[in-house]
Amino acid sequence: MARGRTNREIADARVVSLGTVEKQVSAVFDKLGLDPADGGHRRVLAVLTWLRSGRVSSTGHGSSG
Repeated sequence: MARGRTNREIADARVVSLGTVEKQVSAVFDKLGLDPADGGHRRVLAVLTWLRSGRVSSTGHGSSG
């Protein structure tokens, strides 16, 4: 998501089903308390929350913890 990829692009890159990605993205939104009323902005808000958490490594990937 942080790289601007669609769910389909993420699924293809990770070699998982689209449904798997959709479930994981939904779980991220739920964990962050991002309401569906936020619409497409939820992806941006999720990425901003991730960036603000300070869990971004020097390679630009999130930590694995």
